[in-house]
Amino acid sequence: MYLKEVTVLHETFPSRAAYPFSIPSLRNTTKLNLDAPVTFFVGENGSGKSTLLEAIAWQCGFHTAGGGPNNTYEAENAEAAFGPHIRLSWLPKVRNGFFLRAESFFDFANYLDREARELPEYRNQIYASYGGKSLHEQSHGESFLSLFRNRFGKQAVYLLDEPEAALSPARQLNLLSILHGMRKNAQFIIATHSPILLGFPEARIYSFDEAPISEIAYENTQHYQLTRRFLENRKAVFRDLFDDEES
Repeated sequence: MYLKEVTVLHETFPSRAAYPFSIPSLRNTTKLNLDAPVTFFVGENGSGKSTLLEAIAWQCGFHTAGGGPNNTYEAENAEAAFGPHIRLSWLPKVRNGFFLRAESFFDFANYLDREARELPEYRNQIYASYGGKSLHEQSHGESFLSLFRNRFGKQAVYLLDEPEAALSPARQLNLLSILHGMRKNAQFIIATHSPILLGFPEARIYSFDEAPISEIAYENTQHYQLTRRFLENRKAVFRDLFDDEES
């Protein structure tokens, strides 16, 4: 693996514990080992997993709204305030990779289209890594898979923030197949809520619902347990959910 460890630099935190420095998982964690081909960050909304993933992207030199080291464009909410407050340990260091941020993927697709319009002589080259055409000419799920299949390669680090947002269950399985095919030559760090993705064999899973962040078994994740309970006895789940309304 390339990225071996993340160290949180608590001594650099501002004295006023405002967000994101007030997040318990980040305030109480010093180091995370990332010595697996696929590492998952899991936790409730606001638990800090996307904040840390964005900070890693910032340290890698990737565009924090989505993109690689050579992508430059303006986007809102891409400042990565936590970025300067971590340190990455590499062996060896690689500069190739990509940060997929599901919530701002639209902005990245717009950026590619602007590049194609302004540099028409490079249009085919620009779109070659994304299925040969504008991402806006593909469905949301198709555009994600085009990125995974065409843009991702060897000897790189890929950071994915909730990639399941645009993927049906069947296409989440497609993504797992892509991860499996690339696991010997690329490293993936993925923030997700998907119990399907979390089931990838031999992946390391970190729970951000704990303070400090701690490794957790797949079967012990809330995502797995809730999904299993729902599938095995959804009527009981509905009774619990709707009991107050019906009483």
